[in-house]
Amino acid sequence: MKQLKTMVKLLSISGFLLFFLACGGEADPSKHFSIQLEDKNVQQNQEVGVVLKNKKDIAISEVHYFMDGQEIPFEDGKLTLNIPTLGNKILTAKFTIENQPVEVEEKLRLLAPSAPEIYAYDIINTYPHDPTAYTQGLEFSNGVLYESTGKRGGSTVRKVNYETGEILQKIALENTVFGEGITILNDKLYQLTWQSGMGFVYNPENLEQIKTFTYGESKEGWGLCNDGEKLYKSDGTEKIWFLDPETLQEQGHIETATNKSIFNKANELEYVDGKIYANVYQKESMMIIDATSGAIEGVVNFGGLKSKVNRGPEWDDTNSVLNGVAYHKEKGTFFVTGKNWDKLFEVKIRKKD
Repeated sequence: MKQLKTMVKLLSISGFLLFFLACGGEADPSKHFSIQLEDKNVQQNQEVGVVLKNKKDIAISEVHYFMDGQEIPFEDGKLTLNIPTLGNKILTAKFTIENQPVEVEEKLRLLAPSAPEIYAYDIINTYPHDPTAYTQGLEFSNGVLYESTGKRGGSTVRKVNYETGEILQKIALENTVFGEGITILNDKLYQLTWQSGMGFVYNPENLEQIKTFTYGESKEGWGLCNDGEKLYKSDGTEKIWFLDPETLQEQGHIETATNKSIFNKANELEYVDGKIYANVYQKESMMIIDATSGAIEGVVNFGGLKSKVNRGPEWDDTNSVLNGVAYHKEKGTFFVTGKNWDKLFEVKIRKKD
């Protein structure tokens, strides 16, 4: 029995030595291989040529390619990148040398399959809006417009009669906190803060604070919306995070991308029928993002809307930009405004003629 164990041990050592020597004495055999792609910017479902460079012509098993834990179809030297989500990805080649598993990685960017469509808008109604409100988030619930405002020393959460602009109720945040996006789900109002690394949960009936929560990997707090089950959170990067509404833990993310590049300017958010409508930071436009893949499928040009606003004493040419979007489900219209704008616009969004 002892002799058998000794033989097995010797065979194992012998196998390791063969493996080690085959790789030129290197402890990490992956250093002798590299993945070469025809293009590192690839559109979803596109075929792309790939070669596994074998610097020392080491004998290896058949190569299989993976991304996001999913095996990628590989035929005639081409990969078909049929991954459901877009963004920065890692392609992994897996094979064996002398029955020893080896993995090699290469970064690429998976982009949207087609260019965004261009949308325009029609103004249905114009309502008064508090020009002192540095708007960060809008949300409708039971016919009442909820609004969050920003700036340290000026951050609030408020309930508003959207038709008259009257503030029905308002609470102020601590002077050190910069308020950001809001959303309402399961009779709870959630609010983000910008750089404090924390958010708040309120009772939407009386705006009493229920609890606070902290962020995970997400860098900052920007926009917030929900699909009836989970929260979506933008953080000033290309990522939109999924949050569990009970634990507020991050449960993954999507990355926003066009057919040309990865985009990182999603600000205030609103979810409607599988799409995320996102203000573009400091731009007079809004993205329409597929909430599953992250593909930017449309861009709404709100150019000209700002010219309809009267500039009050708190107006800032740099920062008094379009921000704030809420969908009124019963009306089937969107409500948009901006930071320190004196008007709230009810609009219909349509494809540009």
